[in-house]
Amino acid sequence: MIDKFRLDGKVAIVTGASSGLGVAFARGLAQAGADIAIGARRADRLDGTRKLVEEAGRRCLAVATDVTVVEQCQALVEAAVAEFGQVDVLINNAGVGTAVPALRESPEEFRRVIDINLHGSYWMAQACARVMRPGSSIVNIGSILGETTAGLPQAAYSASKAGVIGLTRDLAQQWTGRRGIRVNCLEPGFFASEMTEEYSAGYLERMLEQRVVMGRVGEADELVAAAVFLASDASSYITGVTLPVDGGILLT
Repeated sequence: MIDKFRLDGKVAIVTGASSGLGVAFARGLAQAGADIAIGARRADRLDGTRKLVEEAGRRCLAVATDVTVVEQCQALVEAAVAEFGQVDVLINNAGVGTAVPALRESPEEFRRVIDINLHGSYWMAQACARVMRPGSSIVNIGSILGETTAGLPQAAYSASKAGVIGLTRDLAQQWTGRRGIRVNCLEPGFFASEMTEEYSAGYLERMLEQRVVMGRVGEADELVAAAVFLASDASSYITGVTLPVDGGILLT
């Protein structure tokens, strides 16, 4: 049974792999046996992620990628195929968070969040699906803010992540039966990331007390384990699902 969770012989693309959870996803999938292609806008930070993948004994390809640019999404996928011969897994992680009051948020600010979080996820999924074989897996990274609120003014972010949930359902419906590609979504709660580092003093502590049943932030490996599950054959009969990894936020 444990072999079903292995990713040996598979190639995974991880976007947003220059920091935070993207680094953890790349390292974790490599530890599960996959070779990894990583992409991010901040190409200078990809070298550290590449070293972690190689320390896990797997090959790694780093490509500067802005997911809002369709051609760059396609270029990342083409580079992965040229280097490794295939793409089996996409971790659609690239994203940005903001907290701007709705009456002060400019059109440019709102569109930027939607463009990266929602449009970027679509362009990457589209590029990967064109080359993926039956049995492949796309894991979109959503957020519990696609289903609830958490006391901050995050209209753009929440809208983008709700869109990712809808995107997941529809792509699963289109691609699983016809192409054999499973599409699922992870919904993280509070995990250490660049976004949580920007929270105002006391906010996270208050949310942990009031909203998180487990009373603590999540550990990166707890989210990565769920991603490995959805990427692997252990979840071969699961598609179109949104899986919260939130310590119980959605119970409150």
